[in-house]
Amino acid sequence: MEKYDNYKDSGIEWIGEIPEHWENIQIKHLAIGDNTLFLDGDWIESKEIIYDNGEYRYITTGNVGEGKYKEQGNTYITQETFEKLNCTEVVPDDLLISRLNPPIGRSCLVPDLGNKIVTSVDNVILRPSPKYKKNYLVHFFTNTNYFEYTSLVGRGATMQRISRSMLGDIKIALPPTPEEQTAIANYLDRKTTEIDELIADKKRLLELYEEEKTAIINQAVTKGINPNVPMKDSGIEWLGEIPEHWEILPIKYTANVQTGRTPKIANSDIDFFENGDTNWYTPGDFDGNEILKESKRKIISEAFEKNQVELFPKQSIYLVSIGATLGKVSLSESEASANQQINIISFNKEIVIPHWGYYFIVGNKEMVLNEADYTTLPILNQTKLKNIWIAFPNIDEQKNIIAHVNNELDRLRLKVGNTKKLIDLLTEYRTALISEVVTGKIKVTE
Repeated sequence: MEKYDNYKDSGIEWIGEIPEHWENIQIKHLAIGDNTLFLDGDWIESKEIIYDNGEYRYITTGNVGEGKYKEQGNTYITQETFEKLNCTEVVPDDLLISRLNPPIGRSCLVPDLGNKIVTSVDNVILRPSPKYKKNYLVHFFTNTNYFEYTSLVGRGATMQRISRSMLGDIKIALPPTPEEQTAIANYLDRKTTEIDELIADKKRLLELYEEEKTAIINQAVTKGINPNVPMKDSGIEWLGEIPEHWEILPIKYTANVQTGRTPKIANSDIDFFENGDTNWYTPGDFDGNEILKESKRKIISEAFEKNQVELFPKQSIYLVSIGATLGKVSLSESEASANQQINIISFNKEIVIPHWGYYFIVGNKEMVLNEADYTTLPILNQTKLKNIWIAFPNIDEQKNIIAHVNNELDRLRLKVGNTKKLIDLLTEYRTALISEVVTGKIKVTE
């Protein structure tokens, strides 16, 4: 890629050299002149926020992505609150800069949301002089060197933030003319769109691999791997036909089903989690992998001795059975415990191999979830789980089918791994391209 003819030291350590004709400016000085603004959003307490259609849509730092507006939340304030708090109206095409949470200083342009708009105090509203093009600034505020610097000057032990005054004092570099800024912004718009489309295609491919994985498992654990075997009606509508020689039983006749517990800490002189050495799983420990690894919290042996929690056998299946992550499922290779949001299925290994049970649940996840009660909080209680039917052949055939599934999934994992690597490379290229172009290391010539 082409470089500029001459460079100079920017005097800004995290930017380094810039093209000779470029200039430095503090962020706050982008907003000098008529109709400009560099101002914090408004301090609006939760009691003032409503969830019905108010006159003003209330957007927060969560709506500010890295260069893109993120549609989330649906909160408002009334005209009365706007006037009482003397709020500042945000207008479409204003530039918002988030002062809170990494990456600090990320920004986006505000779209037309069909409502009047206000924003939270941790967003800075930047309405720059016409001399400075907003599309260019959005790209600049997405470069990694800038984020590294803002993270250094940010404050806060739990939630990192930067003050508006410190943000305003940060110096950036840019071309002196709106025309050159626009050319750079247009180039980056085009290139990042191309890269984003490639990334989106690869992510869709990952979704297809996930669908293929489920289909492979479902076919194997409901129809077997011999296409010529005689079939019979299972008598279960969602299961359909199964191989004639297979058995079908409710889970309760093939496994022990239990629910985890949380120790009663109140009025206890023991901290059951201090220096614990046994995994105690919660839904947050499920990462989508087949095998549960380490839990975030460990529990001590006294919890089992005092009957505060149960110790479940090796090769038990842990199924999240309540809440937003209902249906997440994994195996634990070691003895472990769990909280009350998880049901534990310990199969009788003389009837059903644990891995067969795991694959049966994964391959028929939608049918399992259909048994949950969704009237209030999604929940699949023990009784309903115990009465879900499971089909299975003899142990030797289970082993053969499991081996077949493992081979097929290994093939898919290789494809998934390669696709994820490509996504990472494209993401890294996108990040590097923005940083190189907005700091003048690469000259835009098209």
